[in-house]
Amino acid sequence: MLTLAILLCGVFSVSYAQQKGSLMEFDTSMVKKLLLTIKKYEYVGISGYMQPQFQISQSEGAKSFNGGDFAANVNNRFILRRGRIRFDYARFDKNNMPQINFVFQFDGTERGVVIRDFWGRIYENKLNMFSLTTGMFARPFGFEINYSSSDREAPERGRMSQILMKTERDIGAMVTLDSRVVKNFIKNIKFDIGVFNGQGLSGTADFDSHKDVISRLSLKPSKISPKLIISGSVSGLFGGMEQFTKYIYKMSGNQSFVVDSSASNLGKIAPRKYYGADVQIKIPNRVGQTEFRAEYIRGTQTATQSSSETPGVIPTLNGKNAPLYIRNFDGAYFYFLQHLGSKKHQFVAKYDWYDPNKKVKGTEIGKTFTAADIRFNTLGLGYVVYPNDNLKVTFWYEMPKNEKTSLTDYSTDVKDNNFTCRVQYRF
Repeated sequence: MLTLAILLCGVFSVSYAQQKGSLMEFDTSMVKKLLLTIKKYEYVGISGYMQPQFQISQSEGAKSFNGGDFAANVNNRFILRRGRIRFDYARFDKNNMPQINFVFQFDGTERGVVIRDFWGRIYENKLNMFSLTTGMFARPFGFEINYSSSDREAPERGRMSQILMKTERDIGAMVTLDSRVVKNFIKNIKFDIGVFNGQGLSGTADFDSHKDVISRLSLKPSKISPKLIISGSVSGLFGGMEQFTKYIYKMSGNQSFVVDSSASNLGKIAPRKYYGADVQIKIPNRVGQTEFRAEYIRGTQTATQSSSETPGVIPTLNGKNAPLYIRNFDGAYFYFLQHLGSKKHQFVAKYDWYDPNKKVKGTEIGKTFTAADIRFNTLGLGYVVYPNDNLKVTFWYEMPKNEKTSLTDYSTDVKDNNFTCRVQYRF
């Protein structure tokens, strides 16, 4: 960049001098201004990716966590799943250590343009261990939430991740302990703790005064032996939402919801507490690597009767504040990834489950229950091709399976298997 600046300044100098007829008359201040302008953009990075794809579902109007539900009379579609462009700006001190950086990222598809990341980070440069991040960014919880959509081998995050933390991001502030000194004894450890609004990007503004506290303690990829690399983390989310109605439903011992209608419920905080652990194991070999990933999350979720998704706004029903439902949940996913002959070809298998209500199962689900209480198990199989660093092609077949219940629409397994062919362009 500096070479380009000097070249441009030289061209500008000669041109300007020729117009005046003498090099002595050339105003060097103009060159300095141009050089400073160009040098300022030396610290700017621009990147992005685009994901057009074609999908076929087993039935028309199928509900799907693989790119969203299909329209009522549609069982196949072309969509632009993501179209991201990201701007990074960073400055460094005289020892080439980071001082500050900030990020803007936008997502544009046929469905509109929305923001995805708007955050800044300040680094302390004495111990070179701490940083402060503020703005809109990914919640520091688990592996899948923080694994970029451009790098992920499966087309989408699992059902549980999408329901509990839709769009992954939230607005808040986070302190990070992450040593930037190679010889430091905690170089393989990272710790994040942050305070967030709670509703994430599923709402346009915070609707109560209660905040979520989220933390994650991570072991960075560590080489245990020449053929074994391990990483992992433990995470916790401690939050909730204000109760805007006195009607609070909780599970009883006889597999049914029981309402608590005490007037004192108004204004109290209904719990959202998640506990998670994840691990990633890589085994390098001649043609690439074999990798195993696993993550388990359990806890308490507050939502509504018809959905266990974290509310983005105050829930309403028939024009009034809707009653809240508190459920105990758990879920997990397991990945197996294997390069085939070279790093350009990869086989991927993923199994995940999400049980939104651990206190009821199978045919016990009926009457006061809804699809929000049904457990789903999903098996996905894929083949990924990497022709070059800027292109990735994914072929993915996904088979969700719901438990059989007493609900009419879920008395048998719903026909919602789907196939995705995605091309990703990246720069």
